[in-house]
Amino acid sequence: MLRRSVAVIVTMGGEPSALAAKAATATIPIDFVGGADTIRSGLVTSLSRPDGNLTGVSTFIAEMDSKRLRLLRELRPHATTTAFLVNPKYFQSEIQVSDVQTAAQSVGQDINILNARTIRDIDAAFATLAQMRADALLVATDAFFFTRVTQLVVLSARHAIPTLYSRREFPAAGGLMSYGPNQDDSYRLLGVYAARILKGEKPGDLPIQLPTKFELVRNLSTANALRLEIPATLLAREVLE
Repeated sequence: MLRRSVAVIVTMGGEPSALAAKAATATIPIDFVGGADTIRSGLVTSLSRPDGNLTGVSTFIAEMDSKRLRLLRELRPHATTTAFLVNPKYFQSEIQVSDVQTAAQSVGQDINILNARTIRDIDAAFATLAQMRADALLVATDAFFFTRVTQLVVLSARHAIPTLYSRREFPAAGGLMSYGPNQDDSYRLLGVYAARILKGEKPGDLPIQLPTKFELVRNLSTANALRLEIPATLLAREVLE
């Protein structure tokens, strides 16, 4: 792309691709979408005025795992054993774990941390869940887990574990429930910024956009298969702002 002198680089897939683009050029505009804290990750130094050659959309979905834990507790208020599946290779996994542990402590909930770096690790994690007789599972936000939708959904069904995910692709594939930013809206915003840059605006003058639409997706067929009654408070919510 550098050799071709492209007008703008649009990156998908979170921080790794955006950071790679930033390391490659300080002149070509970069328009990114990411799921973590863009300041902590080193992409920009300010959300309101990112300066330099980067701007984009930060969905902050990694920081929402604590919110998902509260929703999971609302779904299973009497759960005594809840697990959090996290990929320790994700560069902000420690922050994810810390946020969820803090949220668990605030409501007097014990949380068991399970790590999965590989496909086999996921299988092993569910074997552990069965041994501990977990009442519920929260799957962390991570690109690796997004590539294992079918595996995670099948294992959750096989072990009859109510599981909450971060993206609608999971309940669409048979998972129980997801909560997170509307991804279509985030990509639309990404395209709008690419168009503005192509028309001459500088990326450093375009503030990092944050999500405004959040969706709670439930699969009622899966809930029935689990013999789980979803509380009316969750059924009534279509979009959470």
